Amino acid sequence: MLPQPIEQIKNIRTQNRVCEVAWFDDLCGGDTEFLGNLDPERRSNYAHCTDILLTADRLGYKNILLPTSYMVGQEVLTFAGAAGAQTQQINLLAAIRTGEIHPPMLARHIATLDHILKGRLTINIINSDLPGTKEDHQMRYKRCEEVIEILKQGWTQDRVVFDGEIYKGIDLPAAPVKPYQQNGGPLLYFGGISPGSKEVCAKHCDVFLMWPEPEASIYATMQDLAERADKHGRTLDFGFRAHVIVRKTEDEARQYAKRLMSKFDLQQAEAIKHRAQDSRSEGVLRQDEFRKQADADDYIEPHLWGGIGRARSGCGAAIVGNPEQVLEKLDRYMDMGIRSFILSGYPLKDECEHFAELVLPHLPNARLSELQGRTPKTEPVTPLTTGSLAYS
Repeated sequence: MLPQPIEQIKNIRTQNRVCEVAWFDDLCGGDTEFLGNLDPERRSNYAHCTDILLTADRLGYKNILLPTSYMVGQEVLTFAGAAGAQTQQINLLAAIRTGEIHPPMLARHIATLDHILKGRLTINIINSDLPGTKEDHQMRYKRCEEVIEILKQGWTQDRVVFDGEIYKGIDLPAAPVKPYQQNGGPLLYFGGISPGSKEVCAKHCDVFLMWPEPEASIYATMQDLAERADKHGRTLDFGFRAHVIVRKTEDEARQYAKRLMSKFDLQQAEAIKHRAQDSRSEGVLRQDEFRKQADADDYIEPHLWGGIGRARSGCGAAIVGNPEQVLEKLDRYMDMGIRSFILSGYPLKDECEHFAELVLPHLPNARLSELQGRTPKTEPVTPLTTGSLAYS
């Protein structure tokens, strides 16, 4: 049972139940029919990733996360420029690891991509070690902060003038092409539970992303971030990154979760999980700790299944249930103040279609970039109605 204050939360931003429903693409590899197994039919290549992207675009998702990894998969900006140009309405949430590209040039890359997509670009700022290195945490936070400051100068000013601890003596005309989104450039999404990461987000970013945890823990994190942002005279939106398994009955959904684990091999799963450099990050370790408190079937709390974290790095839990149960869970998160959901399932294309059929039509789906005034609204938002879902 949640603490009473959480039950009473009615965040003014979500009273009309407006949220951004996003999907996830396979740029980092790992798409599979069975967890803990490499799937030769679903390798992370351009054709497979484009197929997932265009499916989500066709089905009406408003954003899609393009993750970044040096170890496997596709390069984000290259992929976004080529595949994104084929989309019709979906935003692209391109993950950028700060430090890989010289910041004034990165500002130019992003501005150009924003024009290719006609403003349908959002950026996921990644504060991590550069590939193949182990770096000082405080240096990484400082580098991340300086990169964001330079990006914003490049997008909003005539010159980039910056003399920091990491990037020194920069003084040059800003890129002549400003972003298509004129009100500050693309929205910046950011995730990370360390104090340094939280402070970077509170000072500079627009959306704080969280991985699945018990509801009370999520809400405590949101309170912390809201207080940090308020000290800087800012407000944040909140996002939730989770897997999802939805079927017409709860039993079907739970049985599918068991099927995903039916070929699980711990040794092979560990090898796959630790391909990613973030497999020992604070966020991943924190999810591992919550899973230790789960029941015998790995349910951390009702309808939140933590078994996925046994086989992959990053987001390690799924919302599991029938359409009404999944919608109720998302509704509780919206009560807390979450306005962005980045969802996925295995296999990615199949689960994208299941969720689009059973749940997506009942969610008030809009782009955060429009809600925050970065780009003109393209269509009206229909408030969510209460009552039972209707499906055949």
